[in-house]
Amino acid sequence: MSRRFRPGTWAIRHLQVALGSLGCLLRSPLGSLMTVAVIGIALALPSGLMVLMGNVQNLVNDWDGPASVSLFLKQEVDDAAARSLGEKIAERPGVEQLEVIGRQAALDEFREHSGFAAALDVLEENPLPAVILVRPKDDADLIAAKTLTEQLGKLPEVEAAQLDLQWVKRLRSITEIVRQGIYLLAVLLTLAVLLIIGNTIRLEIQNRHSEIEIIKLVGGTDAFVRRPFLYHGLWLGLLGGLTAWILVAAAIVMLDPPVSRLAELYHSGFRLLGPGLLESAGLLIGGAVIGWLGAWVSVGRHLSAVEPS
Repeated sequence: MSRRFRPGTWAIRHLQVALGSLGCLLRSPLGSLMTVAVIGIALALPSGLMVLMGNVQNLVNDWDGPASVSLFLKQEVDDAAARSLGEKIAERPGVEQLEVIGRQAALDEFREHSGFAAALDVLEENPLPAVILVRPKDDADLIAAKTLTEQLGKLPEVEAAQLDLQWVKRLRSITEIVRQGIYLLAVLLTLAVLLIIGNTIRLEIQNRHSEIEIIKLVGGTDAFVRRPFLYHGLWLGLLGGLTAWILVAAAIVMLDPPVSRLAELYHSGFRLLGPGLLESAGLLIGGAVIGWLGAWVSVGRHLSAVEPS
């Protein structure tokens, strides 16, 4: 007569095994703590780097407004001619906004912020040219902004044309390269965690060699024998993920005050953000899954060698 599958009984048995596996960890606190700490450090390194990369990305996004083009006019172009040129440029289809800074306005601004007011008073004439600040339309990409810059730079009244925020684009490219390196590091450290958990489970199987033989003698299946070791690995991975989260959060708390003080010097309210809800859940679940997989691979390799004599 076949046994009927009872979900309640199945769940209770798994809960018993899970709690029993956790009890095994607590019975050897020093060894378990060392294993969890190693796993936590291995998981914290890529996780912390990803959190920092996310903060850098947020900072770049704050800086990365619409690209602007600065047109430095020739010295012989007076303010009236600069305004006339600005009106013509504003009629171009790719231009969103435009601001004309006359020679005297540029000199006054430079005098106010440079600290060389006394030196400027000695000069007989204004050395600064008029400047036209052009903002392309918001939907213009970097290529379109470069094209507009080249076109405006060819105007006879323009001495030089400069596209701003190109350094932000370069920084984006650099951060993307660093992000790929972090992904590679995460893969390597994940493999290291799998090896750590696998070796821990292998030692646990050796320590319980006689117990496993007795279970098999009385008819215990491989699935029944495998179950506590799988939960053992799951607990190691979950606790390692929790340790990693604590390390990352503590690092953010320690780094936030000096970073905030540095940001204030640049008149910015930037603050470091710790791992969010999704990142935290992903770290805990990922650690548990890695622990389960490491235990599954190790048990699959070593359990078959344990047979009652």
